[in-house]
Amino acid sequence: MDAPTPPPEGCITTESRGELLLIGINRPAKRNGFTPAMFRQLAEAYTLLDDDPRLRVGVLHALGAHFTAGLDLPSIAELMRKGDKAYPFGLVEPTDLGTPGYRRRTKPMVAAVKGITFTLGIELMLAADIVVAADDCRFSQLEVQRGIMATGGATLRMAQRAGLGNAMLHLLTADEFGSAEALRLNFVQKVVPAGQELDEAVRLAQAIARQAPMAVVATRLNTLKAVEQGPQAAMQEFIATQQRLSNSEDAAEGVRSFVEKRPARFQGR
Repeated sequence: MDAPTPPPEGCITTESRGELLLIGINRPAKRNGFTPAMFRQLAEAYTLLDDDPRLRVGVLHALGAHFTAGLDLPSIAELMRKGDKAYPFGLVEPTDLGTPGYRRRTKPMVAAVKGITFTLGIELMLAADIVVAADDCRFSQLEVQRGIMATGGATLRMAQRAGLGNAMLHLLTADEFGSAEALRLNFVQKVVPAGQELDEAVRLAQAIARQAPMAVVATRLNTLKAVEQGPQAAMQEFIATQQRLSNSEDAAEGVRSFVEKRPARFQGR
């Protein structure tokens, strides 16, 4: 995808494509290494996705040959020493950790990763809902090699997805692994030939966007609650959520489309 030449500190691009918001990491000259400005713009883009009622699904991707080499440490080190974030309170947190003062994303996110996908790149894709990986991906969670710890979710989600031993294997050795290993560990959901990852991610996002938006959000949030708080916590929401959804215009349209044997036209209300 063509994009304007970014400033030296990089930028995040956004493109509305119907009901999708394509969010692009744009600093290819530095392997898309993240600066504070890019962090702030990424949080702003995630917030735009959640706040714009016309948008239903996000697609996170990257310009150039690589997804991201991770943090641009020289530009971000001072923030890390102070314990500060690069984006202000009140925005949606791209790593979706539930950090106090920040919002959690409600709408689905599909990530398309390729080439070098290190540290923050892995954490951003694990925070997404579905990940499509190019078959040329090179993954590494190498914070221990730099004297720091992964704090964007890898220590939580790697063990959730792959089990404790597999998480420790990659977190503690800082090794490099490929797309087949990432698929085996449930870090990614699909592997496609390099160059096809964004098209496949868009295809999946469009399939999600055709569904009833409120039902999609409710399903996503309930599934996350089951993972984070346990099945019993998620089950407590079943009756109230189903009652709310069943009384929506979209639920009525779902019944009509079933009876009339046609695709549903959901409005998100």
